[in-house]
Amino acid sequence: MNDPRPIALTMGDACGIGPEIVLKACARLGDSIPLWVVGDPNRLAREASRLGLPVPAHPIAAATLPADLAHGTDDARAGDAAWRSIVQATQLALAGTVRAIVTAPISKYAMQAAGHHFPGHTELLAELAGGAEVRMMLANHELRVVLDSIHVPLAQALRSLNTPGLVQTLSITHRALQRAGIAQPRIAVAGLNPHAGEAGLFGREEIDIVSPAIALARQAGIDASGPYAPDTVFMRARGFGEFDVVIALYHDQGLIPIKYLGLDEGVNITIGLPFVRTSPDHGTAFDIAGQPGPDGRGLADPSSLIAAIRMAQALSS
Repeated sequence: MNDPRPIALTMGDACGIGPEIVLKACARLGDSIPLWVVGDPNRLAREASRLGLPVPAHPIAAATLPADLAHGTDDARAGDAAWRSIVQATQLALAGTVRAIVTAPISKYAMQAAGHHFPGHTELLAELAGGAEVRMMLANHELRVVLDSIHVPLAQALRSLNTPGLVQTLSITHRALQRAGIAQPRIAVAGLNPHAGEAGLFGREEIDIVSPAIALARQAGIDASGPYAPDTVFMRARGFGEFDVVIALYHDQGLIPIKYLGLDEGVNITIGLPFVRTSPDHGTAFDIAGQPGPDGRGLADPSSLIAAIRMAQALSS
């Protein structure tokens, strides 16, 4: 039987498209999935009036924003409200009141301008969950990718690549996919260098760091393999052909193939948390926030958010 508890849906940055896609998602899903929207009910009501959409049935007040807050700008007040919404939703999840969290996009700049110094949702949620070791998984109907490093500069990601950390990434990924119903996940590891280092010709990271991590994971019963040439491994995994998931060794290595397949169905999943958390695979879209669109219903497409809600429902069943 499906879990009857609702899913907490955070409003995101109020200056971006978060409120708009939240309202559109709620209207489109209706009563098929119970949702509690966490944010500023007044902001949601104003956006609902602007867009001609219904107000969510179960708003949870986490913040209050000024009525004249502008669309399309980084504003510390919106960043603080987004942070408060995430904290409130996390508390509901940790208490078992909601079955999962789905987060609308935030502005990292605005949140940090408000004094909350986190690189993004993932790191904030990990701290709120007591310092959980987490990783970011991106998924759509054709491909799953897990990132070994997340929101850090590329040079730092390369310096921080190490065997114990990669073993931990493999273990977290293995457990997460098992919980999702894959009994023995097939995990591919992308190489760092061109041609996965070409036996040391183009770099030794695959020899000195990546291969030892894969060997240790296999000793622990994890079906990990590689490292594979990063320019072909994602194609080999597409459609879940040879592999169920690919481990990418830095942020853009994993996000480029996922986003190339389309933003409409891409979902970001934080694995390693004690609760399910998903989000759409796009940002605040300040350039279209608040724009009326040809029909007056706004330009923002809620498809990725709806995919994230459906994914949260499936993973928390």
